[in-house]
Amino acid sequence: MRRSAPTLALCLAVAGIAGTTGLTACTAPDTEPPPAPAGLTAQAGSATSVHVMWDAAADRDGVTGYQVFEADRLVRELPAEKTMVDITGLAPQTGYAFTVRAKDAAGNLSGPGPAARVTTPAARAEDRTAPTSPATTTARATGPRSARVSWTAATDDTGVTAYDVYQGGVRIHTAGPGESATALNNLRPDTVYTFTVRARDGADNSSPDGPAVDVTTPPAAGDGPGTAPAAFAATASPGTVTLTWTAPDTGDLTTEYELYVNGLPTTVIQFGAGAVPSGRAEHRLTVTEPAGTVWAVKLRSRLPDGNWGSFSAERRITLIA
Repeated sequence: MRRSAPTLALCLAVAGIAGTTGLTACTAPDTEPPPAPAGLTAQAGSATSVHVMWDAAADRDGVTGYQVFEADRLVRELPAEKTMVDITGLAPQTGYAFTVRAKDAAGNLSGPGPAARVTTPAARAEDRTAPTSPATTTARATGPRSARVSWTAATDDTGVTAYDVYQGGVRIHTAGPGESATALNNLRPDTVYTFTVRARDGADNSSPDGPAVDVTTPPAAGDGPGTAPAAFAATASPGTVTLTWTAPDTGDLTTEYELYVNGLPTTVIQFGAGAVPSGRAEHRLTVTEPAGTVWAVKLRSRLPDGNWGSFSAERRITLIA
């Protein structure tokens, strides 16, 4: 186990007892670097950009950030929670070698590890046409913290250069143009994820989302039953949105749910005594936003211990006047 001590030696003076000389106990500074990040990949997203990704460090390594290098040049510095970055402003048809170093609280830097090499494609002048969306998307959990997402190939007038995997509207992974599946790691156990895939071309034009697919990761060893509301659905009708779901099995009736709209907590749905649904739950929202407004909605339940459980799948709807 690595130390996460500060950079200065810490000394504690111990008073002499019965006339003995005082003692001083010192803790040596942390000079041990963390291990180099594993799983480094680099994928050209366009003629002038590369997406660099790596595996998150283990908690025991005490990593507080990462430094991304192109050759020997520092190009980005990121906090520990970030394990991917887009490097832009590159030259078309040029080879690059990227390395990543981990940094701990004492300022120790890891070695660079093996470089990820990539060549950007040729630029396409005045390319304003986006690729088609992948027609189908499938996914399955491969463990409590991992999943595999697959898609069908898209088409583009100048050629697809990358596939971007999104979760909840946020890009979390980039795969190469010849790939039709990818493994996703660092997920949370007992959680519903909603994945979509977009195709991208050499001019950075992105397709619309392909079909959304839900994946529920299983609980990790020692975890209890799932806490996410199941089979969540959202339906828009004139002036209203109807939400339906199945309550999680928490050992007690679930009376309170927190609703998120477009990534932000919006309201808490409460069922009073005698009105708590025993099977499918339903709630109607009155909406005043204009027709055509897009909502991404998800919810989570209040558990018997007072904490919030895992989120349901996320649903995207378009409001109707």
